[in-house]
Order: sequence, then structure tokens, then C-alpha cells
Amino acid sequence: MFRNILLSIWSFWDPIYYPFTRLHHLRADQEKGGVFRVRLTKYKGSDIELSDGMVIRKNDLLLKIHLHNVRLLKEFNYIKNELLKGRAIYKRVKVSMPLLTEYILSHPEEARIKGIIGITLLNKGFRPLGFECIMPENKLYCLFKKTFQIPIYFLSCSKFSAENVKKHRTVYLMMSKEYLINKYK
Repeated sequence: MFRNILLSIWSFWDPIYYPFTRLHHLRADQEKGGVFRVRLTKYKGSDIELSDGMVIRKNDLLLKIHLHNVRLLKEFNYIKNELLKGRAIYKRVKVSMPLLTEYILSHPEEARIKGIIGITLLNKGFRPLGFECIMPENKLYCLFKKTFQIPIYFLSCSKFSAENVKKHRTVYLMMSKEYLINKYK
């Protein structure tokens, strides 16, 4: 019940907060626009070479992806089995990947965008989607991000424990633009 109250508050707050985030939906029609909200960002970490040879350097332009968490949590709140919930979210993300490709290819900055990046604690099931898991080096940044991701983690799992939170690390999920296009176009 407490979780439902928090989701209701978040659902109310999200449309108010959203305009201040600089995030955009992949399509004007949010229901058909997938589960991502995105914005352009300049990468600020150390150089990273992805498995396809793409090197991401400081100040390279990336498309930062955010899951529309409150929408997913409300949609799958009835699923109590963690594995089934994870599979359902995975399927929604997979269906949204071609929309992400379409968004990048039609973006005015498409030529400068080198890839996509997401930041998460929930880092299982990303490989079949084509993401690579990168550990950020800045410990303070990781602590800052983890602090804001813990409430999402709390709302998404049925059995919350401090032990589970400790074993999850903040990671980047990255993919080059070329890999994304080849896989999802």
C-alpha cells in the first residue's frame, strides 16, 4: 500500500518535474513513443573503447537515455514475481530500441552523436540488447547517482533489503550509434 501511495505521488509529480529535466520523448505520442526519455549530453568520463572499436572521449556528444520509470512501475506493479517483471520490462525496452534509432537518425545533431548512454543500478539483461556495462571511475559521482536511484530500486522490487542495495553498483550502459543502427534499424 505504501508503494502504491508513493507511485501515485510520483505520477502526480512527474508531469510537473518533466519540463525542467530537458528530457524529450522519442515521439510526440507518449504512448507510442516507447519507454525512453532522452536528452543530449557531453560525456565527462575517461576515454572508453567499446567492443566495436568506437572510442568515446571527454566532451563527445551522446544521447542520454532515461527509462520512464514511473510509467513502467505503474504498468507492471501488479506483477509480484521479480523474474516476470524483469522480462516484461526487458520486452518493453527491446520494442523501444528501434524508436531510439529512428530518433537519432532524424535528430539535427545526428552526425555528431557517437552513441547512447544510460546510468543504472539495475544492470542485468543488458547484453542481449547490445549494451556494454562500464564502471564509472568517480566514486563520488557513483554515490551521488546511487542515492537518487535507491528510491526507484525500492519501488521496483518486492523485497527491499540493504544487502541487495549494497551489491548493486552504479554503471553506465553504453552503445555506439553504429551498433545501435545496425542492430535496430
